[in-house]
Amino acid sequence: MHIHMTDHYINLLGWVLFLISAIGFCIASVGSFWAMFGSVFFLIACLVFMIPFFRRKGVPDDTH
Repeated sequence: MHIHMTDHYINLLGWVLFLISAIGFCIASVGSFWAMFGSVFFLIACLVFMIPFFRRKGVPDDTH
């Protein structure tokens, strides 16, 4: 089996790994307010950065 490693695939794989680590940080920080605070924001940031990977290709971009 041969997987074609495009830049898009590598970027998506990297963000999925960041997402898994963010979930791990959230689990590890249970009981500590500030650690949980930072972990949740890291998780949210990872999700925000993944938005472009799930947008439809035909959606116009608002950047002019």
